[in-house]
Amino acid sequence: MTGAVPPTPPAGPESARRLCAGDDSFWEQPDVRRVLELSGYRVTTDDPGPQDLIAVRAGFPPEATPADERNGHLYVDDAFLGQLPPASGRTSLPGLTLDTRGPHFDPAQPSDLELLLATHPLDDTALLDEARGGIARFCEAHLGANNAVRTDIVPPPPGYVLIFDQPRNDPAVSACGADRNRFLEMLFVAREEHPGAPVLIQQHSGTLQGGRQGHFGDEDTGETVRFLTDPVSHQSLFEGAVGVYTVSSQAGFDAIFAGHRPRVFGQPFYAGWGLTDDEFPVQRRQRRLTRAQLFAGAFLIYPRWYSPFADDLCTGTEALEIMAARARAWREDHRGWVASEVPQQKRDALQKTFGHWQPVIFEDDPGRARATGRPWMVTADAATMGHRDAVQTTEGFLRADLTGPALSFATDIAGNFSDPATPSQLEDLIALRTDLRPDQEKRAEALIRSLRKHGFVHTDATDPLPDLAAGERILVAGQVEDSASVRAESSRITTNVALLEAARAAHPDAVLLYKPHPDVVAGLHDGGTVPQNAADVILGNVPAAAALDVTSHLWTMTSLLGFEALIRGIPVTTTGAPFYAGWDLTTDLGDIPPRRRARPSLAGLVHACLIDYPRYTDPQTGLPCPVETAVARITSDKDVHPRTDKRELSGLQRFFARFLRS
Repeated sequence: MTGAVPPTPPAGPESARRLCAGDDSFWEQPDVRRVLELSGYRVTTDDPGPQDLIAVRAGFPPEATPADERNGHLYVDDAFLGQLPPASGRTSLPGLTLDTRGPHFDPAQPSDLELLLATHPLDDTALLDEARGGIARFCEAHLGANNAVRTDIVPPPPGYVLIFDQPRNDPAVSACGADRNRFLEMLFVAREEHPGAPVLIQQHSGTLQGGRQGHFGDEDTGETVRFLTDPVSHQSLFEGAVGVYTVSSQAGFDAIFAGHRPRVFGQPFYAGWGLTDDEFPVQRRQRRLTRAQLFAGAFLIYPRWYSPFADDLCTGTEALEIMAARARAWREDHRGWVASEVPQQKRDALQKTFGHWQPVIFEDDPGRARATGRPWMVTADAATMGHRDAVQTTEGFLRADLTGPALSFATDIAGNFSDPATPSQLEDLIALRTDLRPDQEKRAEALIRSLRKHGFVHTDATDPLPDLAAGERILVAGQVEDSASVRAESSRITTNVALLEAARAAHPDAVLLYKPHPDVVAGLHDGGTVPQNAADVILGNVPAAAALDVTSHLWTMTSLLGFEALIRGIPVTTTGAPFYAGWDLTTDLGDIPPRRRARPSLAGLVHACLIDYPRYTDPQTGLPCPVETAVARITSDKDVHPRTDKRELSGLQRFFARFLRS
C-alpha cells in the first residue's frame, strides 16, 4: 500500500452521507465544502437525522444538543501544510483532516490518526520510499506549518535554542492542559539544558500579525532571550538550532523531519512515538516509529489532500508539489515586481505569472524602476549594463505552440541562460542535479516518459509527412537567423544554409530533412535563403513531433528542438552552445564554456531545466502550478483552453502519480 488517496464512497446525491454543520463561516468556504464532497459527504445546515453525522470544526465545538449523544461526529481540521495568502483573490486549501473519533491534537481519547499510527503496519517498501522522498522534498522546499516565510533571510549564527510560542486561544494548547506557566517552565528548562546559548522565541504568525496574543511577552526576554521578528523559514532555523522546544506546535512535527528530536511539553499527535523527548508522555502510545513511518501515516495516509487543478482529491506527494509551486511564487512575488523592457504582447502573460499578490509595474526607465523599491526584473535579451542589478527573466521551455505564449517564465539572478558568455543560475542547477535522490529521479523520468508520449511543444502545423527514402535520416532544425540565441550562442555557424552544409558533409549518404522555424514559415522572421537542393526534403508545415518520429539524428545551432530530441533519446549535434550542450549528452561542435564540467544524466538535465528552473501558471485556474499540471494542460485534447475537461486532467495527473510511486 502506498500513500494513495484514501478510498471514499462516490460523492453523489444517492451515496453521499449527510454532514450537518452549523452556521460557522468555515463551512461556507468553497474548498472546504468541495473536499468534504469529494470525501463522500454532503454538507447541510439542516437538523441532523438518525443516520447523519454532525460536523465539528476541530477545536471549536458547537453548543451541545440532544443529537450529540445519538449521532456520530466528524472532526474537521486543516491538514499539515499551512495556507498562503489568497493568490489573485483566490484561496486554495491544501487539504483537510477528517477524524471520526476526535481532534487529532486532543490526547483525551485516541483519534483516528493515533490509531493509524499505533496499528497500521507502515512497512510497505513503496510507501516508505515515498515517505523518504516526501520528507526530503518537504525540507528542501521549506514547507510546513507556516509557508508564508522568506528563504532569502539569513538566520542567526548557529548554536541557538529554538522555542515555539503558540496563541493563547490555541485549542492544541488547552487540549493538553497547558497554560502560560507551562510555557515559562519550557523556557526555564531550555535555558537550564543549554546554559549560555542564545534562546530564540519564534512567535506564531497570528501573533506577529497582531491578531492573536501569545504566551510569551516582552517581560520574558532578556540578555540571551529574544523574539524572532523576521519571517525566517523554519527549515533554515532548524539547521542552526542545538535544541527545539515546543508545547504542541506543528513546528515540532516539522522539526522531526529536519533531524531534530524536539522537547515536547504538551501531548501533540506526533509525541509518544519515540521521536520526541516528552515531558508529559501519553502512556498508551508505546509504539516506536521511524521518521519515514510517522510521515507516511500522518502526512501521506491520514489527510484528504486537494488539487485545485484537477478539482479532485490527490496524494500527499502531489500536495507537496502543489504547495511547493505556490510557496515559491509567494516568496518571490509577494513584495511586487517592477519589470523593464517587456514587449507589450508578453505583458499579460508576465502579469499572470508574477502578479498574483501585487500587480507587476512596467517601467522601462532604470532610475524610476529602482525608485519603486521593488524587486526588479528585465527581459533577458534586452538587458544592458544599466540593468546589471536587475533579475533577468525569460520564457520557459513549455508552450502550447512555438509562436504562442509560454506557459512558464524563469528568473535568473546570475544572467541570461541563452548567453554562454556569462554563467547563469540554470547552469548551477544543472550541475547541482548531477546526483539525484530516488524521488527526484522518478519524477524526472516520469516527466520524460510523458513528454516522449505526448510531445514537447504543440503547434498548429498539420501537413502530413511526405514519403521518405529509407536509410539514415538527419533532421536539421532551422532557426530565425537574427534571433538572440543564434547571435549569442552560435559563433561559428550562424546561418541555416551553413548548418545544412555541415550536416551534409558529416552525413553524405543520409536523407537530409530540413525543418524551418515556424516563424520563418509564417513569414514573421528571416530564416535566410535556403535553396531547395540544400536538403533532400523540406518539412515546412509538418509538425516537429512527426519529424522527430522518423529521425535518426538531429543537427542544430541552438534550437529548442534539440532539447526535445534529446528528451526523446535522439542523438543531437550542436554547432552553437545552447543551454543543453556541454554536459556530455550531445555532440558539440561549437565553443562550449569550459565551466560546464558537470556530467548529469538526462533525468538530471530535465529536472534542472523543467522542474527546478521555470515557474508555471495554470491557464485554467490562474494559480501557480507544478510542471506536471502544465504538461497535462498542453497534452489534453483541448490544449490550454479554459474549458479543458477536469476528468481528462485528473487522469493525466494520476498517470504521473503512478510513476512517482512505481
